Amino acid sequence: MDLAKLKNIQKVLDDFTREKQASGLNLLVCQDGNEIGYWQSGLSDIENALPYQRDTIVRLYSMSKPVTAVAAMLLMEEGKLDFADELFRYLPEFRNLKVCTDKGRKGNPKSAARPILIQDLLNMTSGYTYGAWCEDCPPGEHLTSDLIALLNEDEKEGGANKITTRELARRLSDIPVSFEPGTDYNYGLSADILGAVIEEVSGMKLSDFMKERIFKPLGMNDTAFYVPDTKQNRLAKVYRSVEDWSDSENPGKRHLELFTSCNLGIQDKMNHEPAFESGGAGLCSTIDDYMKFALMLTNGGVLNGRRLLNENTVRYLSNARLTPELQKRFDIKMPHLSGYTYCNLLRVAEEPGRCNVFTEKGEFGWDGWLGPYVSIDLKNRLTIVMTMQRCDSGTTGAARKSRNIIYSSSC
Repeated sequence: MDLAKLKNIQKVLDDFTREKQASGLNLLVCQDGNEIGYWQSGLSDIENALPYQRDTIVRLYSMSKPVTAVAAMLLMEEGKLDFADELFRYLPEFRNLKVCTDKGRKGNPKSAARPILIQDLLNMTSGYTYGAWCEDCPPGEHLTSDLIALLNEDEKEGGANKITTRELARRLSDIPVSFEPGTDYNYGLSADILGAVIEEVSGMKLSDFMKERIFKPLGMNDTAFYVPDTKQNRLAKVYRSVEDWSDSENPGKRHLELFTSCNLGIQDKMNHEPAFESGGAGLCSTIDDYMKFALMLTNGGVLNGRRLLNENTVRYLSNARLTPELQKRFDIKMPHLSGYTYCNLLRVAEEPGRCNVFTEKGEFGWDGWLGPYVSIDLKNRLTIVMTMQRCDSGTTGAARKSRNIIYSSSC
């Protein structure tokens, strides 16, 4: 690694905050298990002028999914969970699954041709989504939007906090899926259903299973489904970056607006133990904690001499692929991930030449709604973690530019 070239990363981060694309962010890079650089820029709390720091706690949103995937793999290794098992073997309410592909809020559900499999949850081929984005969406997606709205009410400040992980799965089982399981790809609540499966199989709350089997062994002391009072001063605030096109002299100029609402049933203040522990979006963490998790994977399932996963399991994560027909559907629905496939709640680089970033075949990871990002490259033993708290982010330009610098600096 040519460390001198990495100096360009700081400008990328500083430009990002200066242009108000985020209030603050940080980036950590390791190779061969050793830290080769850490960078930070901006503020975690604009109102109180608090700098974005290494111990800043962030909401992971969908970067919770890789953790849930590893939790499932632990149960796979023990023979307690099976990719090919029907979901109803673990959650009986899914036995009488309905499907409805009609457009609009009303339709005629029918019995599904086959049940949802555990692998459908891991690959987002279950038929459950994150809700409707237009009136022509199938009825089940409108019902899912209604359920998410109810969940947000339940988890907001002063809400009832009554809908548990298991209860959410029960309510989803009453909603018809939007396509026959295993025939299409659509990003959605599959990981949250998988969280309920993990609870049933392990006999533990999802938070307890993750704490005992993942967080404690890896020393992830700042990772959980809520932030206790003693750590609240380290929790970053969430902002929305808004473009203003009304000023003809500065068209598209951005400003930041504080965001304090629930999203996908995840509380803003993260200040109490939630009834709903979202396997798809619920965790908080720090950049160092998440790097421990990512390094465990980069190292083939081991961190600091402690083995969490078998090396073959980690290799499987890097080698898994969607079927050709499902890949076509993924490519249509996720064009920004051209060159990647999706399996086990992770993107996996299949054709690096088609990707919009420099990468290596088999590199895998994911991102989150607020901009956290992880990349794990087994071949080059390279690990990248970024965090920020900007609404509607996913993989940002800052993440792409930074990883391009990192890969082009590799010797």
